Amino acid sequence: MTAAIAAGCVIIAVIGYFIFRKKPVATDYPTVEVESVTADDVKLYGEYVGRIRAQQFVEVHARVEGYLESMLFKEGSYIKKGQTLFVIDPKLYQAHVEKAKAQLNKAKAIYQKAERDLNRIRPLYEQNAASQLDLDDAIAAYESAKAEVTVSQANLTQAELTLGYTRVSSPISGYISERVADIGTLVGPSSGKSLLATIVKSDTVRVDFSMTALDYLKSKERNVNLGTQNDSTKWDSFVTITLPDGTVYPFQGLVDFADPQVDPKTGTFSVRAEMPNPDHNLLPGEFTKVNVLLDVREDAIKVPVKAMVIEKGGAYIYVVRSDSVAEKRFIETGPEMGNEVVVERGLAPGEHIVVEGIHKLTHGMKVKPVAARSEKTEESAEGTGNEG
Repeated sequence: MTAAIAAGCVIIAVIGYFIFRKKPVATDYPTVEVESVTADDVKLYGEYVGRIRAQQFVEVHARVEGYLESMLFKEGSYIKKGQTLFVIDPKLYQAHVEKAKAQLNKAKAIYQKAERDLNRIRPLYEQNAASQLDLDDAIAAYESAKAEVTVSQANLTQAELTLGYTRVSSPISGYISERVADIGTLVGPSSGKSLLATIVKSDTVRVDFSMTALDYLKSKERNVNLGTQNDSTKWDSFVTITLPDGTVYPFQGLVDFADPQVDPKTGTFSVRAEMPNPDHNLLPGEFTKVNVLLDVREDAIKVPVKAMVIEKGGAYIYVVRSDSVAEKRFIETGPEMGNEVVVERGLAPGEHIVVEGIHKLTHGMKVKPVAARSEKTEESAEGTGNEG
């Protein structure tokens, strides 16, 4: 009986222990947002001040002297190559052409007579009916008349060419400026007023800018073709420009020239790129901001700047191991691109880094990692909340 009572007391005590025992407090690990490390091609850009220049800029000059008679175009309009732009009074030059034609006809008549005389005297000389002197005189007259025809023909060609200069035509297709000389003005090389207008071909424009000598020295190590033809490079250096209103121009241009020497006065060297300009939004002479592809780091690792902490000993980030322990990892950083930085050493693809909650951590601390929300996801969520 006593043994049964004792056994019952033990059972009650055990049940009471399990009921009334103090429950262990669950460990509350800090929650951090993590991102997976990936490797990708990283493009590095340089920013410079550039100036737009027309692909062709041609001045239209009067090549003969005379009074400007008419203008056959609308100022500021698009004109085609060979289109007549101005007419200079042609009367004087037309008279020169008529005179040259008359002289040519006269020379031909003398030539024909000399030819007939030579044909008549030659058989007489062979029959001893004409002297050697007569034959020589006939040959000389014939050759002289023949040469005179050639000279007269050249004079006529020159006179016709000069007459053609009285109709000033466009050497290229493009947009023409306003006229420089008014109708009725005496124009020409000797009058001091030969410039009539300018024509700009700007369907394609050139962007000129200067780069530093340091950029030039580093260019030898780049994986980018900077204005030279080199089969060993995989990437062509392209440029984008920003319009005055702050928008990015929709077309890209390629760097087609880089000066091989540095200007000792400025420490820079000249670079040129060609840019499509089908809508003529880029105006020759204006300044613009130019972004140039300088280098491409292939299979590079980049991390958000906010995931990195910089102190005297260097830069470090927190890496979350597979057992959810945060490891303080010192890294070697490279160039920055906006909100991201290239990691040269210290990280490998596939590792997870902390991007939010760094201030909570110490080395070796166990954490509760969650996947970081992308900026697009956050913006979408904010947009959805605003709609509600």
